Amino acid sequence: MLVTDPGIRTPRGDDDRVVDLSEDFVVLPEQTTDDTDRGWGERPGGRDDWLLAERPPHWD
Repeated sequence: MLVTDPGIRTPRGDDDRVVDLSEDFVVLPEQTTDDTDRGWGERPGGRDDWLLAERPPHWD
């Protein structure tokens, strides 16, 4: 005998699940807040130009 009562829920299998495989789905961010200038207690903006100008001569 086949039961067709709409009040009875049948378990759904994994094949019935919808999985979002788009490229826009983000699991983890690219950069955490600890890995920023503010997270390190520094001012925003950076000193990359100064650091490159002050590098030792043997690095050239």
